[in-house]
Amino acid sequence: MAGSIGLTRICLLQATNNNNGAHLNYERDNIRNMKGYVSGEQPERPDIIKLNTNENPYPPTPAVGEALRGIHIENLRRYPPPTALPLRQALADLHDIEASGIIVTNGGDELLRLLLATFVAPDEKIATASPSYSLYEVLANAHGCTMVNYPLQADWSLPVDFAERMNADGIKLCFVVNPHAPSGTLVNVETLGALAAKFKGVLVIDEAYVDFVDPSLSYSTLPLIAAYENVMILRTFSKGYSLAGLRMAYGLGSRSLVDPMQYKTKDSYNTDLIAQTLAKAAIEDQAYAAATWQKVRNERTRVREALVTMGFEIPTSQSNFLLARVPAEQSAESLYLALKTAGILVRFFNVPELQDRLRITIGTAEENDRLLHSLKGLIAAPGKS
Repeated sequence: MAGSIGLTRICLLQATNNNNGAHLNYERDNIRNMKGYVSGEQPERPDIIKLNTNENPYPPTPAVGEALRGIHIENLRRYPPPTALPLRQALADLHDIEASGIIVTNGGDELLRLLLATFVAPDEKIATASPSYSLYEVLANAHGCTMVNYPLQADWSLPVDFAERMNADGIKLCFVVNPHAPSGTLVNVETLGALAAKFKGVLVIDEAYVDFVDPSLSYSTLPLIAAYENVMILRTFSKGYSLAGLRMAYGLGSRSLVDPMQYKTKDSYNTDLIAQTLAKAAIEDQAYAAATWQKVRNERTRVREALVTMGFEIPTSQSNFLLARVPAEQSAESLYLALKTAGILVRFFNVPELQDRLRITIGTAEENDRLLHSLKGLIAAPGKS
């Protein structure tokens, strides 16, 4: 016992001498110097209205609960299907493509990481049209590659000569989130097809919010993955299928993109049996999911019209959120804080391009009513905002 105590003292003394009392830092330089992703606030009380992280306000299909109850606990001792083949086949049937063109991932973020790990060397460049999903830059910094941001035009459309500029700059991979985040605007398929045809790198179309697009627009990028080998489409269960807590997503693309990720860079068993089973149940009840999407669209129209009447400026959104520029006499940050005090969370981005705007997730009718009532009071009494 005495010898053990003496050895402990020697180790502590040596550690102190090695770093002179300072903490050693084992991080890679790029990790030490980068900033991490800032997630949306989580409510501290159950009565808080959460309109800040773009979840679907409606629960998943009851079929998900039935599938969960049907899972036999003894099956958890075995590894899950490594490529989630039953789920991939169900997705293939849904999208009318081959299962070989689908990869299932642990949330959309894993797919983004796999794309960088598989197709981008640390000394190469990736790009996006900014402002955009802030995680892209975080992932680039963590990977050690260079992120190039090309400013969007004033109407949120893609930069002029986007493909030509990226090719000239040697961009290896480009992220285009569509519907766009944080504006909610939609780039048409023809524009995306022209971009894919001209761009020499991998074009990732991040369609996390695609389920909320108005069906009358007949928007579908699925033909692009057959026409262009450099196109990868990201889809998620988090938004449209009300399964953000499950962490499931998938990518659609040519086998030249899917296979290296599926069989080389993806973790051996990256999604678990429970998640695969519940995700499959969710997509097999399209009628239920589609009904929730329509409810969100109806509320999106109602909330937008009400906010515009109050003096907010809002681009037409095809997502489940609105990006609202506050009236000139108001402060976006102050309104965000006042709403938070009132028990309503919305998103304020403290970056130059967005400092005069709030991003508001579309909630249930009751949640939206409370939001609009609070905002009316705050706008009517500027001194309180």
